[in-house]
Amino acid sequence: MTRHARNCTAGAVYTYHEKKKDASSSGYGTQSRRIGKDSVKSFDCCSLTLQPCRHPVITKDGYLFDKEAILQYIITKKNEYSRKLKEYEKQRKIEEAEEAQLSAVEEQRRLEKFINTEKNIVTKSSLAIGSKIDKSQFPSTSSSISNMSNGNDKSLPSFWVPSQTPSAKAAKAKKPDPTIYCPVSQKPLKAKDLIDIKFTLVDDKDDKRSLILKENRYMCPITHDILSNSVPCAVIRTTGDVITLECFEKIIKKDWMHPLTGEKLTEKDIIILQRGGTGYSTTNENLEGMEQKPALQA
Repeated sequence: MTRHARNCTAGAVYTYHEKKKDASSSGYGTQSRRIGKDSVKSFDCCSLTLQPCRHPVITKDGYLFDKEAILQYIITKKNEYSRKLKEYEKQRKIEEAEEAQLSAVEEQRRLEKFINTEKNIVTKSSLAIGSKIDKSQFPSTSSSISNMSNGNDKSLPSFWVPSQTPSAKAAKAKKPDPTIYCPVSQKPLKAKDLIDIKFTLVDDKDDKRSLILKENRYMCPITHDILSNSVPCAVIRTTGDVITLECFEKIIKKDWMHPLTGEKLTEKDIIILQRGGTGYSTTNENLEGMEQKPALQA
């Protein structure tokens, strides 16, 4: 049998099982694992702060945010856009100045070339008139083999001179996008599109604990069913009431009328509330976590 060094991973003895085990322990590649209940936020928590909302608002897509957190997010994105726009305009001015300078240099070069051409025409015509004059006294500059002719004497021939070395330019900035996107759905988001909602508290006089410590905090205002991650919920846009999806299907959808206020409703007035999971695969929908790790493997 052949001998193997201490680094036995370089040979065929490094099995597929070992490679897969090392890859999973180092975080390389795509990993699929079951998400527990503690890894998913509650249905009444903000998607940014992951804490219970004090002033809950919802987007058109059904994502819940705390009003203070989402407004701060929008202001931060607007300030970032203003900063990037100033940098972009500053760089554009520098590029325009460089282009104007290059065009001026090119125009000057064409002018000098035209003047030299005119001088050569005058010299040749004078030589044709005075044919008795020896042409060897007027050598042509165009046929010279010297590397210092044709204006090359003004440029330094040494490439190691600092003035001749290439300069590193800043990366070209792109024009920033003024659109603000939702941090969860990545769809355009505006402050005027946020809808204020209200949760109906569970009226339990015997439970003296604080609201955060309670397991059953909110209920449907129509059916009085307890709201949780395992219960699909919806929001009525006109009043902001959070109800169960079952209440919408069995009660509201029959005559499209709000049971509490009596006003008419449409399909656009019902927004499905995006909720988290409970640890079971049937309730965990579209849950995917992206985590970037360095990969040093070949």
